[in-house]
Amino acid sequence: MTRTPLIAGNWKMFKTGPEAVDTATQLAAACADVRDKEIMIAPTYVCLPLVATAIANTSLHLGAQNLHFEKQGAFTGEISADMLAAAGVEYVIIGHSERRQYFFETDDMVNRKIQAAVAGRLKPILCIGETQAQREAGNTFLTLDKQVADGVKGVDSKLLQDLVIAYEPVWAIGTGETAGPDQVETVHSYLRTMLDTQISSDLAQTVRILYGGSVKPDNIANLMRIQDVDGVLVGGASLDAGTFTELVKYD
Repeated sequence: MTRTPLIAGNWKMFKTGPEAVDTATQLAAACADVRDKEIMIAPTYVCLPLVATAIANTSLHLGAQNLHFEKQGAFTGEISADMLAAAGVEYVIIGHSERRQYFFETDDMVNRKIQAAVAGRLKPILCIGETQAQREAGNTFLTLDKQVADGVKGVDSKLLQDLVIAYEPVWAIGTGETAGPDQVETVHSYLRTMLDTQISSDLAQTVRILYGGSVKPDNIANLMRIQDVDGVLVGGASLDAGTFTELVKYD
């Protein structure tokens, strides 16, 4: 089965509204001729409506960096799936390692957010990845198993046809280090097989598995040649329109 590559940019806590609009506008113009990939950008909450307007009728897709698992309520500072959808959001990043590390998100919370995203008709990007300590202890696969299984627990596989999984080894995020090609291939192949045997063979064919962790213009082509790598989730390199365009138009 052919899976359309997804090149996704997580802008994290960068860019004011005008800056986000300017970058998105530049990116949309530079990538107007791209037809063989999906391009997604995830600015901060306050920039979402502005960026949605800026990229309307372009090839770019809008994502959010997080959501709350309740539809509404007394949750100061949070935002719901319905609110994101109303702002023009299509994708939502869930369980990023920075959310797990700095805001103590658990696998159970991630699962509730996946359920909320699916119920809100958003496309969830489930982030998984092992720490350096887990890797050195030989627990990479055990960690990923648990994160995926817990992430989609209780969700009908038929409702997960738009699920995206982003493998981001925590030790590679923002460090300049990238997992070697053999390691990336091994992990992505393992994840595809695990989805097939433990969740759904149909889902295993449709789910796009992205790689993230210090992705740059000089390594994306090699990463994208690896079997079962269906795209990338990019942090810092997505903040500059010119650099991100290079990533999108890798050769």
